[in-house]
Amino acid sequence: MRHHNSPELAKPNGYTHAVEASGGRTVYVSGQVSLDAAGKLVGAGDFEAQARRVFENLKAALAAAGASLAHVVKITVFVTDLSGLASFRKLRNEYFPTNPPASSLVQVAGLVLPELLIEIEAVAVL
Repeated sequence: MRHHNSPELAKPNGYTHAVEASGGRTVYVSGQVSLDAAGKLVGAGDFEAQARRVFENLKAALAAAGASLAHVVKITVFVTDLSGLASFRKLRNEYFPTNPPASSLVQVAGLVLPELLIEIEAVAVL
């Protein structure tokens, strides 16, 4: 993988403008939400707790495919409220401390369950 940030674009905050990947396998991870293995909500009403669980679920989904967060080239983040943006950025930087993936963040009216505050999908290349 090669990470590219053009000097003609604003400096990215915790993401990379373009990630180049070649060879290997591509893994597409469905949107992960803040549910535990039993399907119970984790972090009701707490954006940061939900976001942390989502990142942990993302790690577990990747591991099932033989991948890790280091293989992620792109994430798409869906949030119901932008007030959790600072918490999200802090956690994203924790889970992707170097060479962050390309990233999109979209505010949505709602997710599959009304209690959910964040969902993240990913693409990884091994």
